[in-house]
Amino acid sequence: MRFGIVVFPGTWSDGDCYHSLKDVLGQEAEYLWHKDQDLSSLDCIVLPGGFSYGDYLRAGAIARFSPVMSAVERFAVAGGLVIGICNGFQVLCESGLLPGVLMRNVHLQFRCQWAHVRVERSGIPFTSSCKVGQVLRIPISHGEGNYYADDATIDDLESNGRVVLRYCTPQGEATSQSNPNGSLRNIAGIVNREGNVLGMMPHPERCCEEIMGGTDGRYVFGSIIGSLVSR
Repeated sequence: MRFGIVVFPGTWSDGDCYHSLKDVLGQEAEYLWHKDQDLSSLDCIVLPGGFSYGDYLRAGAIARFSPVMSAVERFAVAGGLVIGICNGFQVLCESGLLPGVLMRNVHLQFRCQWAHVRVERSGIPFTSSCKVGQVLRIPISHGEGNYYADDATIDDLESNGRVVLRYCTPQGEATSQSNPNGSLRNIAGIVNREGNVLGMMPHPERCCEEIMGGTDGRYVFGSIIGSLVSR
């Protein structure tokens, strides 16, 4: 399968995503500069973490206007798979491909640490190899990961199974203590209505090898790969 990894000025997790997908998981991968618009040869688009355009105004607010995002939006509308990780999640929300916004962490601290997330929905391309209730250990690295939306939007996400990942304890309990940023209802990842666009704050590309301290990121990327193969 062929992955396109978008690089904005200020992106820094592009290399990690490329290494995990190509060198570890054996997939074809290429970098997409923020001015690129031809995505026709790609199976999945990755918006990686970082500080696109310095995170000026709001995280992801300027990247949303990059030429490549028009192509990403068309790609998503046509049913293509898109995953936004950390800053990529912020860009997806700013672009309107996902609802809500990522705000400053409630404690106003940048957090770089391991976190646990509970899989709330399987059977979509991003979690097809997981079971509902399964706990994944995936690192976070962000200062603006506090997911917020109005009550109606949150209720819609919950009732339609669009909350995919939720911060939890190692035992799977969604507690305030296990929430590293103050996200409403411990939300760590959501999907669009069609199920082909995922935004998540944790970094699966940072845990695809034992040398990195864990391999649970393979569940996410492995699900994507398996879903593409079965199409």
